[in-house]
Amino acid sequence: MTVTIKDVAREAKVSVASVSRALNGSSTVTEATRAHIIGVAERLHYIPNMGARNLSIQRTNTIGVVLPDLYGEFLSELIRGIDSAARSHGLHLLVSSAHGDATEAGAIIRAMSGRVDGLIVMSPHVDANFLASNLPQKLPTVLLNTHISGGNYASINIDNYHGAFSMMRHLVGVGHKRIAMISGPTNNYEAQERLRGYRDAMSEFLPEAPEQILRGDFSEEAGYRAGQLLQSLEILPEVVFAANDMMAIGCLFALTEAGLTVPKDIALVGFDDIPIARFVTPPLTTVRVRMADMGGRALEQLVFSIENRISPKKSEQILKAELMIRKSCHV
Repeated sequence: MTVTIKDVAREAKVSVASVSRALNGSSTVTEATRAHIIGVAERLHYIPNMGARNLSIQRTNTIGVVLPDLYGEFLSELIRGIDSAARSHGLHLLVSSAHGDATEAGAIIRAMSGRVDGLIVMSPHVDANFLASNLPQKLPTVLLNTHISGGNYASINIDNYHGAFSMMRHLVGVGHKRIAMISGPTNNYEAQERLRGYRDAMSEFLPEAPEQILRGDFSEEAGYRAGQLLQSLEILPEVVFAANDMMAIGCLFALTEAGLTVPKDIALVGFDDIPIARFVTPPLTTVRVRMADMGGRALEQLVFSIENRISPKKSEQILKAELMIRKSCHV
């Protein structure tokens, strides 16, 4: 038989309101009374009805997280950072992924509304019109790696453009002139910014050299296919810049399978610095993105807005990316 708050109040010989205040940490209850009520509750094995409690304080203690996928080390690190920060605040996560189009992403956000205290959203389908149509106006929200031209939304973005541009400047600086890039998904903001960094660097540092872009989608399979395609070229590029580490690792496997040695025959670099990047052979030169830190920052910003009841307003944090020079590229 389930023990209720009324049972605790009757056994402790206090009111239901006193039990509620004691268990919720109210300062209006003396320490002696609190200790007495908690002792009775523990003896009766009372488990609070969190649904009822959340209704009374208009909080769910749950944060919604909407991601483009749940696969890959980048997103695993991001979730790890969000989860670590959430646990430090006694919060739970409700995580979902929108693999499909904007309709699916909108349905997920609407389904979470009313069940969460705030949202962290990373989606290629997000723009001001999408958010206005699907997001409750007063629900605290933080966007990740998303550029929004309008609306009052907080966002945290990686400096994808300057990360890619800096890598290109490094490659040219050590003598490379034939530089190919494996790009990311065409509808992805991160991929667009990394490609823009590559193109602007080519234009500035190697104006006479042609661009060489191999289309990818951020998966290992796309990197592997790009590596196979490179083998059919009469002249290999001197270095391949993959728009993320997963594609770089797939490309490395294809090149090694074909008997090519990295970096002796062809150099290879990536972007993200996922944990496995330093453990492949050779260790991967890449652009470091602190994914867990970004997730933690998003959660902390969201909690601040929730606890202080701050109305949504436009803000943007830009996280710097740094080069990690390892043995997959000549230095």
